[in-house]
Amino acid sequence: MKYGKGDAAVVVNVATRAVLFQALRKRFDMGDGFALATLNLDHLTKLPSDPTFAAAYSAQDLIVADGRPVVWLSQLARQPVELMPGSDLILPLCELAADLSLPIAFFGSDQNALNGAARVLQARVPGLEICHITAPPMGFAPSSLEADAALREIAQSGARLCFLALGAPKQEILAARGREIAPGVGFASVGAGLDFLAKRQRRAPKWMRMLALEWLWRTLQSPLRMVPRYARCFAILPRLTFDAWRMR
Repeated sequence: MKYGKGDAAVVVNVATRAVLFQALRKRFDMGDGFALATLNLDHLTKLPSDPTFAAAYSAQDLIVADGRPVVWLSQLARQPVELMPGSDLILPLCELAADLSLPIAFFGSDQNALNGAARVLQARVPGLEICHITAPPMGFAPSSLEADAALREIAQSGARLCFLALGAPKQEILAARGREIAPGVGFASVGAGLDFLAKRQRRAPKWMRMLALEWLWRTLQSPLRMVPRYARCFAILPRLTFDAWRMR
């Protein structure tokens, strides 16, 4: 399913969770790295005005749908994709890593959140090895020499999977650089997922997520930040809906 037009167009190239984990297992078995992005409406508002972000998205190996509007648009276009939020992928990815005896790394957020998420995941996933945990300083730039050094440290740690918790577009840009500097590492951009595990942020209750009301929860939690963001998201929906209808 393709979203957007021109250089800012993005294709969700992994439709189901089963296909995603089949592809990941194959890459891990072959010693190949990857960049995994989770597309949502906020990304689609940023891509047309941010060429660096668009270029980073074009370098992602695996793109899944994160957000019910993205899924609904795919259904309208009769090219359905499954909902796969980054936060929901962390635990099964860790289970896969433990099953294959692959060390993992965390990069992003802050040290307390990463340490808290590590404790939660190691309690839930027997045999999980976390070999590298780093929270970058304020003002971290994903296209800097410091970023390149951080990627080399991740690769040298022996990690085969690294969760990036920097938010968009930083995490996707860093993942794209990681494909060149640390080609044997899989980079998964998970946003606030590690913060949710560490309880540094409160995720919407499950019933709200089931009713597609997570946006309302997040707005109530942080109105000054989220109201403008969701206003931009709602503004592009008519065009995306028309484009999806034309794909039928």
